[in-house]
Amino acid sequence: MLVRTPSGKKDIRAVWMDGRAVKAIDQRVLPDRFRIVTIRTYEEMAAAISDMTVRGAPTIGACAAYGMALAWLRGEDLDKAARTLKATRPTAHDLFYAVDLMLSKRAGNLVEEADGFADSIVSMCRKIGENGARLIRKGDKILTHCNAGALATVDFGTALAPMRVAHRKGKNIFVYVDETRPRLQGARLTAWELENEGIDHAVIADNAAGHYMKESVDMVIVGADRIVRNGDFANKIGTYTKAVLAKENGVPFYVAAPVSTFDLSTKKGEGIVIEERSEDEVHFVGGCRVTPKGSKALNPSFDVTPARYVKGFITEKGVVRPEQVSRLGG
Repeated sequence: MLVRTPSGKKDIRAVWMDGRAVKAIDQRVLPDRFRIVTIRTYEEMAAAISDMTVRGAPTIGACAAYGMALAWLRGEDLDKAARTLKATRPTAHDLFYAVDLMLSKRAGNLVEEADGFADSIVSMCRKIGENGARLIRKGDKILTHCNAGALATVDFGTALAPMRVAHRKGKNIFVYVDETRPRLQGARLTAWELENEGIDHAVIADNAAGHYMKESVDMVIVGADRIVRNGDFANKIGTYTKAVLAKENGVPFYVAAPVSTFDLSTKKGEGIVIEERSEDEVHFVGGCRVTPKGSKALNPSFDVTPARYVKGFITEKGVVRPEQVSRLGG
């Protein structure tokens, strides 16, 4: 991704191996600060995934692979490391895919395997960008929800990848960025990425999306954390709402994701485990409580959108219709 620093722009990944440690962009402090954290053990990696120092399904997958590599470097029990990493966040399929992949490669060099896996994610994202950009017309206004850019995918992005390619080809797009309560990944992270890329955009309140779909949105592109065999998918809470609004307003709704996000072992959306996070994420914004002290809060991190709302899944293999998902290879 392009990052603006005092000395100018530079390219940087969301996570990478550095000797016997892993370096990652701390996504909790953006956009106010840019900070790199160092992770030295699989336990520290599990904590970084749990507290959302790192986030986004493909980045979580890469981090899990690197967590297994750290355990391998230290001569630790890989099965124990796998259980610890898998227990961090239950919804994102890439996490489980990456850990199982590393277990299957345990006889080899897991640092090289993890690097190769991270590189493959970036390669897939670039292909997603090329495939998705073909759907974007000059001057299109696009709405996205949460952050499915380079931060969430090691580099380049899934939902943001077609926008990057379209922008670089001079298509003069505009992006509506949902704020994405309660953690504000859209307002904090997606807007930061688009600003660094120079893509024209505006942050909107989550409950303004219907207004803009009725008025001016040409298409919706979101990412995904798990896509199951019938085409139902889980993504950041609020995605289902956007899909219903898009259908009602005749706006095409696309999901961008690599094949590693597809869980063909789960038949329907009802089988997806939805992560419940701390209610404090709802109660507090920027350290300030915004709810009465006696009130409770509910905080599902994801929701499930039925396949009938999806026009197509933008993958590295092309644009796939929901009824074609079951034929995808893992």
